[in-house]
Order: sequence, then structure tokens, then C-alpha cells
Amino acid sequence: MSDSIKHECGIALVRLLKPLDYYHRKYGTTLYGVNKLRLLLQKMRNRGQDGAGLATIKLHSKPGSRYISRRRSITSNYLEDLFQGVYDRFRDVSPEQLKDGVYMKENLPYTGELLMGHLRYGTHGVNTIETCHPFLRQNNWISRNLVLAGNFNLTNVDELFKELVDLGQYPKEKSDTVTVLEKIGHFLDDEVARLHTWFKPDGYSTEELNELIFDNLDVQRVLRRATKRFDGGYVMGGMIGHGDAFMMRDPSGIRPAYYYANGDVVVAASERPAIQTAFDVHISKVKELKPGHALIIKRNGKVSEVPFIEPLERKSCSFERIYFSRGTDRDIYNERKKLGEQLVGQVMEAVDQDFKNTVFSFVPNTAESSFYGMIKGVEKKLNLVKLEKIKAMGADIKPKRLEKILNMSARAEKIVVKDVKMRTFIADDSTRGDLVSHVYDVTYGVVVNEKDNLVLIDDSIVRGTTLRDSIIKSVSRLRPKKIVIVSSAPQIRYPDCYGIDMSKLKEFVAFRAMVELLNDTKQSHLLDEAYERCKAQEGKPDEEITNELIALYDTFTYEQVSDKIAEIITPEGIKPEVKVIYQTIEGLHEACPENKGDWYFSGNYPTPGGFRVVNKAFINYMEKSDRRAYA
Repeated sequence: MSDSIKHECGIALVRLLKPLDYYHRKYGTTLYGVNKLRLLLQKMRNRGQDGAGLATIKLHSKPGSRYISRRRSITSNYLEDLFQGVYDRFRDVSPEQLKDGVYMKENLPYTGELLMGHLRYGTHGVNTIETCHPFLRQNNWISRNLVLAGNFNLTNVDELFKELVDLGQYPKEKSDTVTVLEKIGHFLDDEVARLHTWFKPDGYSTEELNELIFDNLDVQRVLRRATKRFDGGYVMGGMIGHGDAFMMRDPSGIRPAYYYANGDVVVAASERPAIQTAFDVHISKVKELKPGHALIIKRNGKVSEVPFIEPLERKSCSFERIYFSRGTDRDIYNERKKLGEQLVGQVMEAVDQDFKNTVFSFVPNTAESSFYGMIKGVEKKLNLVKLEKIKAMGADIKPKRLEKILNMSARAEKIVVKDVKMRTFIADDSTRGDLVSHVYDVTYGVVVNEKDNLVLIDDSIVRGTTLRDSIIKSVSRLRPKKIVIVSSAPQIRYPDCYGIDMSKLKEFVAFRAMVELLNDTKQSHLLDEAYERCKAQEGKPDEEITNELIALYDTFTYEQVSDKIAEIITPEGIKPEVKVIYQTIEGLHEACPENKGDWYFSGNYPTPGGFRVVNKAFINYMEKSDRRAYA
């Protein structure tokens, strides 16, 4: 993505099913769990660049011993710093002690059988150690301790916060993380109290009571009661002090989660390839956590995938497939190629079917997979051209002419190269702008001046500022006849409220294009009318709110909006014509048939809270408020 946006966090949960000595005998180390957690987070580092954290829990610990350990980091090299701090605790341990699983567990931190790690991509602009997951809810009752981490955003934090206050709680802050922690924690407390009340009259000792609570604590029931009013996209992992653990996924399946289990370990993570690589397992062994379901691992090692909330229509985030998740997943890689291949017809029409004088490239580097798909599609079309030329030769086939035809191929080149970002220090505005425009460099001598078309594919275009201020300026120095910018994603028209940092309409180039078109056609009054409709819906139940922006976009064709975007992102003073081509929503669904969450493109939100957020975002725009449309 040429425009940098913050997005989905990453989470990993590891449960060791055997004593630490077992892992030393089989894998050569008592630190098997920590090492695997590190590898999982390393393979998902694309999901968070603001910080990282981990927590571990030791099972069957004695009273008075520390059984929960946590460490977090927000340094620039957060993952290295996080695990260096963990490994430093083992620096002075003798080789004999390091091999002794019983000694390690009894005397050192981070040696628990239950481990959870998190990668943070903050959406609030605040990046302190306190905002890093995992979060702890501590209590002297071991079964009431809760460790929580997740990849989520809820649209109705105010409502959930009020529920906590009504329950008699006094939360320390109003954030979705703290609210979720306290909401689950409240029902965990309630479940523990229920079991204690149930078993106590039978005369059990305190130690026996605790064991009964550990064995009978119904995690599924806790999650069902806690999440009744959750509105948003989420995958949340939790560890309870005595050793139960869970990973749960929202009922629409908006956020991704996968898991794998064998006789040694249970692991869950945000991305499938991370599990495949860390544990060297085939894709067929890694399961997707079903929407509205929780993976529950009891202290005794029993594993189950159970529903905790009524599943809704599957609306898994298509942006995960286009951009966020790493392209090393087999299905995602193929989907991205398909997205690029589907655009070839529009691209060739834009260059007047001129294969000979068109250079194809991509904007580094996440668009590379869709670029391969586009080239595959171009080669298919070129094969049809070759076939027609060969047929036209009839029986009089001349070897040199045939060789020339067969040698026709798509001109795929690496044109745009991202350089190290230059710091501007105290430069004046014009100097700063010049430095920014040189963030990208280009390959000279490939594009023929004023003769070749240059096609650049990007995986998505959000704001368009990087295209305008840097990329298009850079490639225009190659003096192409035409520059065609291709987005493998549809036009981003609406805010996201489920985890991605895309909440302000004024930042979307598609929204700005629509507003300019309304002004150009003297229909700006439609903005005021939509604003009044949005204001009229304030205070209504979420289920009764409708997206008032859809009608504004429907005033113009898809191509009209794309053409206006091309005008907006064209820098002043460049000679080449700039054309913009977007993927269609229909094409997106065809390429990603199992992941049809497309609300940022279509305005069709999977939860009621999304419609309230989109209207609030428009109200903020009209009132010139820079606030986010959701908490």
C-alpha cells in the first residue's frame, strides 16, 4: 500500500500439554514454549509496529509463588527488546539447571505452560507501555486472575462502559480494552462465586473447593454472558490464573484466527502461515476458528471449539486478503494474484491494447502478488494476439516471422524503488516537499520517452497523497506517454470501525472526489441534506440507522469517481496523462469468495454499530470536527 495506514494487531496463544522436561528430551530445550511464541510473533510482525508484549502462567503453582509473568516493550526494536529481556533472566542459569524443567519452573519467570503474545498497532495515536497488551486483571483468588490480549475494536464502548457502572464497577478508564477486560472479569468473578456457593455446603476444604472450581469453571458460559452486547470485530485471547485459556472470534468472523493442536501443544494465532512455519505443519492441519466460536483449553488439557454467541452472516475482512495478512498464506497469495489478473481488461483498454509500448510494474512491495496476477492476465491476452497472428500467416509460415511473434511478451519491469526516508529537520516547506517527493526512486532507461505507457499496480489507494507527492512525480521523470495507476482493491469510500485506523472521511481520496464532483455539478446541497438526515438519526437504536453516504456516491458512476481521483492525485506541471483504474466490488467477491467483508468499499456494515459510525464520521466532516467517529 503506497499510503501507510495502521491496522490489525496480532495475537498468539501457546499451551504446552507436557512438563518442561519433556520438551528438553524431545526438542532439546526447556524453553520450547518461549521460543515458539517468539517465532510466531516474528512471523506476524507485519501486524504491529507500535509495540509487543507477552505473559505466561505456571500451572499447579503453590500459594506464595509467582505464577504470572508479563513483559512489554515499545522500543523501536520492540520484538528484540521484548525477548532479550526474557532471555536475560536465564543468563546466569547453569547448563545443568537450564536442562532441569522442574528447577526452571520453580525458580525462574516465563517458564509457564501457558503463554500469550501480542503485537500492537495502535489506532488512538497514544503509544505508551500502558497501552500494550496483554492486560492483567489481578486478584488474590487465583481463578479470578485474567490476562487478556486481542485484535479488536468495539463500536459501542460507551454502552458497555455504562453497563459496568450499572453493575457497580468503577473502571479506571474508558477504552475498549479496559472495558472488555472488566466485562469478562465481572462474569468470571460471578462464575467463581457461583461454583463456590454451589460446592461449599457439601463441606469441602478450601483446597478442595479450589480444585472443584478449577475443574468446573465454565469458560463458555463466562464468554456467552460477557459478550452479549459486544458490537465490533474481534479476536480475543485470555488466560485465567489457574490455567484455563481461550481464544474467541466475533460472530461475523471479521477478524482472523487459526489454531493447531497435537499431543504436545495447542497453538492459536492471527495468521495461518505463522503456525505452519513455527510448528512445521501442513496447511490441512491448521484449522480456522469459526465465527462466534471460542477455542477453550482447560487446565487439564481438554481442548474444544464451542459457540459462545449466535454466529451471523460471515463477513470476514477482505482487507486482510488484499493487504493486511502476509501473502505467504497459500489462499491469500492466490487471491491477490486473481485480483490483479481481473483488472487486465480495463488496463489494456486504457492503453489502447498496445502491448508493445506498455511497461508493467508495481508500487513496492505488498502489491507484488497482484502484479504477478496482472502479468499472468496480460500474457493470456497476448497469447490470443499471437494465435491470431499465426492464423493470419496461413500455410505460408516464415520462421523469422514466427519467431518474432512467439517472442512477444509482457514488458514487466521493476520501475519504482523505495529509498530510505529522508529526515527534513528544519527545512522550509518547499525544501521539505522536495525531499518527500524523493522517497521513491525509479529505474531509468526502461521506459521510452513519450512513447511508452507505464502501468503501476498498487494493492489499494486510501488517501492518494503518496501517489501525488512522491510516486507519480518520480515516475513522470521517465517521461512516459501515459501513467495508469491500478488499485487491486475497490474505492475506499467509508470508514472502518473494527480495528483499522481509517475513521476520518476527509482522508479518503474517493470521498474528496465525490465532494468535488458534487461541487462541479452544482449539487453540493446534497451534502447538507445528507447531514440533516444523519442528525435526525442521532439517538435512534443502532438497528434503525441507515448509511446516508451511499446515496451521495450513487449520484455518480464508479468511473466518474475514478476519473476525479486521477485529477486529484495528478501533480501540477507533469506532462503524462494520469489514469486511475479500481477493482470492482464484484471482482473482489469473485477473487475472495469466502471473505466478503467489504464495508469500507460498499458501506454495508456487518454490525449495527457500523452504520452509526459512518453517519457520525459524516457529521464530524460537515461540522469540521477532527474527532474519530468511534471511541
